[in-house]
Amino acid sequence: MEDTKSYLQAFAKLNTAMREKCPLVHNITNYVTVNDVANATLAIGASPIMADAIEEAANIASISSALVINIGTLNARTVESMIAAGRAANEKNIPIVFDPVGAGASAFRNKTTERLLQELKISILRGNLSEISFIAGVSASTKGVDVSEGDSANDAQAICQKVAKERNCSVVVTGKTDFVSNGLRLAKVDNGVALLSKVTGTGCMTSAITGAYAGASDDMFVAALAGVSSMGIAGEIAFEKSADKGTGSFRVSLIDALSQLQAETILKRAKIR
Repeated sequence: MEDTKSYLQAFAKLNTAMREKCPLVHNITNYVTVNDVANATLAIGASPIMADAIEEAANIASISSALVINIGTLNARTVESMIAAGRAANEKNIPIVFDPVGAGASAFRNKTTERLLQELKISILRGNLSEISFIAGVSASTKGVDVSEGDSANDAQAICQKVAKERNCSVVVTGKTDFVSNGLRLAKVDNGVALLSKVTGTGCMTSAITGAYAGASDDMFVAALAGVSSMGIAGEIAFEKSADKGTGSFRVSLIDALSQLQAETILKRAKIR
């Protein structure tokens, strides 16, 4: 039986391997957070490429180590690019991380989320409780791109495991405690600080970081666990250094912390159950 120690060791080992490999991560993400997503990907040790034009999306995906799809600023043009890139990634068994930002908030967003899940083989699905509740078919009252207080009573662990089994992928539900499951394995992550929710793009960055780990691993559960844990640890380090200066300084310190995250720090600070 796997235990906390084995998860910690797998996470630390993957961090080292990922930095050595420097996987190319293709991000089709949103224009609000694209710069921070690129910087976070570089900081964690991977190489980002942002290509959402239909003319090249499939080609770029086919030469990448991972594809990250984020529907934060959704439009009809990029949906077709997401599908084309996803199909190319599936053909070559390249892992896909899907971040269903704001799923449940609009008919267009809902239809797109369902289409992506139906037409593509997703390796890792990462979202907040409202977004994953919507995908689970559980009553959800999505509040824009943020988790809704009305969904706080939903059982995050049960929903995480339900979606993982139904969609046959690894699922991350982020919150005060993050839940990670592939339907068979389950981990809870207690790293992180509330200030992360006050800086736009931390969820998008987490998905991109997860893509970096996925691009260097054959175990999507460990990659998902590593992605969410890395952001939580970096958030704690940034809070210790810059919280008293405000959210702008915290944001810079967050990138600094990601760039310096190594196996030794992971083994010392990761709070995985």
